[in-house]
Amino acid sequence: MTPEREWPEWLTVRVPAEGPAPEVDGVLRDLGLRTVCEEARCPNIWDCYHRRTATFLVLGDRCTRNCRFCAVGPGPPAPPDPSEPARVAEAARRLGLDHVIITSVTRDDLPDGGAGHFVSSIGAVREALPRVTIEVLTPDFGGDGAAVRAVAGAAPDAFGHNVETVPRLYDTVRPQADYERSLGVLRAAAGSGLVTKSGLMLGLGETEEEVGEVLADLREAGCALVTLGQYLRPSDRQLPVERFVSPGEFERLRETALSMGFRGVAAGPLVRSSYRAGELRSAALAGRGAGGRR
Repeated sequence: MTPEREWPEWLTVRVPAEGPAPEVDGVLRDLGLRTVCEEARCPNIWDCYHRRTATFLVLGDRCTRNCRFCAVGPGPPAPPDPSEPARVAEAARRLGLDHVIITSVTRDDLPDGGAGHFVSSIGAVREALPRVTIEVLTPDFGGDGAAVRAVAGAAPDAFGHNVETVPRLYDTVRPQADYERSLGVLRAAAGSGLVTKSGLMLGLGETEEEVGEVLADLREAGCALVTLGQYLRPSDRQLPVERFVSPGEFERLRETALSMGFRGVAAGPLVRSSYRAGELRSAALAGRGAGGRR
């Protein structure tokens, strides 16, 4: 394993000296909203806020699962807040967003896994901003097909669900998840006619060959967009980084994914599933093939 103190230069994040980031942070706090940017300790948080973007985290800040890569804390979650969808819509309106991303913690305690809350959030945003594009990044809803169909029926412009890592590492990285179940979620969303998206973290001990096999599985499931980024340990409570993947390897995997027929690929050390998501979707739909390589 590469010691984490040997931090490569390509992972250095430069925070913008000035810009709208404080305003974005202020709107979120004023409306009592969370972002996955903050809860998951994303390295791009201030860059995204500077671009007036954020990924809204709904359904609380406690997860019913305990994935070993994630900074979101496990524990008993609070009941869903029925006012939250309207507050998400208001934040999107105040910030003048043209692409809204909504994600959530996993809520295995809810009969529908939180699908109804996604539907309400999509509806509220669309009512407030009819021209906005909406992307969701959902949990697996415990494999409940009715929950997936409910969210798909709300017609988000992109439906995301991350497989996160290769099947061999699931028991270590996300022991309460199931690789085939995640593929099933994507397959069902794609079957509903939606643009589907998934993402993987690299540097957890996978091989390049295994990543290629996952990419092939995602294409078979109808996945159109994919992101590949470096896993970074949020704190000493999560899994350590096994290795830092070079920009050259990310570029190689990006080319591999494009050759498989993905309509949009973002690959790079600082790429995250929601990073510059609107740009990735637009580039894919315009036929340009790839989003950011950050």
